[in-house]
Formats: sequence, structure tokens, C-alpha cells
Amino acid sequence: MLIHLFAMFLLVGLVSFGGGYAIIPLIQEEILNRYHWMEAGQLADIVAVAGMSPGPIATNIAVAVGYQQAGWLGAALAALAVVLPSFALILAAGKLFFRYRDHPRVAAAFYGLRAVVVGLIAYAAVSFARHAGLLWTGTPDWRTWCQIAIFAGSLFSLIYLHKHPFVVILLSGLVGIALYG
Repeated sequence: MLIHLFAMFLLVGLVSFGGGYAIIPLIQEEILNRYHWMEAGQLADIVAVAGMSPGPIATNIAVAVGYQQAGWLGAALAALAVVLPSFALILAAGKLFFRYRDHPRVAAAFYGLRAVVVGLIAYAAVSFARHAGLLWTGTPDWRTWCQIAIFAGSLFSLIYLHKHPFVVILLSGLVGIALYG
């Protein structure tokens, strides 16, 4: 278990260009489809808590999943694995990056990477929406409509009211308790 946990989060750390929410599709694929360590709803809960917690979301997810799978040792190994590639890359390539970052081809590559990061985040959002029941094939029930309203209110609060994500998550949780608790 510990070897799989370390290897999986090392892979996440190696390919997590764009960071943040852009790596969630890979984490979903590995945890839900390859290793079957938990259900989609459990992972969605971990992502929600990781997103409102201080620190990088990938590290927070790694700690939570590592702990859930193998206790404190799993949490420590998963956290180490997810940050190790970035740490090594920055140490090794930092000087070259700062020397060539304004080179037209390097700038063009990063311009293209920005677009794929947005696509990965959109994919993660659609995937979580599907697992949360926000995208349906049949007739939606009242819970689905409530989730859609919470989603819309959250999006509005973030984009137009410029509310901090922590506040939006906290308020959404309170609304969830009021509606479903």
C-alpha cells in the first residue's frame, strides 16, 4: 500500500503542470479508477476540505488520502511524494528557467500550457458535477435543484461579489446542513 501511495503521488507531482485544481483529473483517475481507494463522493469531500485549507491543494489532498489509506505514515509519504518532483525540478532547472523564460519558444510553450490548465480545471469541474448529481439524465429531484442553486450562488459569490473561497465553502456547508441535516 505505501509503495503504491508514494508512487501515485510522485506521478501526480511529476505531471502537475499548472498545479492547483488542474491536477485533480489525474488524482481522480488514479484514486477512483486505477486503485479504487474510495468513492467519488469521498474524494469530492476531500477536495472541498483541501481547497479551503491553507497550503497547496495537491499537498492537502495527498495528506488526506495518505492518512485515509495508511495513517500518519501514509500522509507523510504522500505529502513528500507530491512535493519532491517540484522541489527537485526547481533546484535543477530554476537557473535555466530564469535565464530563458523570455525566449519566444519558451514563452509560446507556456502560453499553450495556460490553455490546457484551464481545460483540465473545466474537466475536473464537469466530472465533480456529474458525481455530485448536478448533471443528470433523468428527472431531477429537489436535492439536485438545491445543489444547482448552491453551485450558482457559490459561483456568483466568487465571481461578482469577490468572496473568499473559504467563506463560500463555509456558507455552502451551512446551507447544506440547513437543507439536508
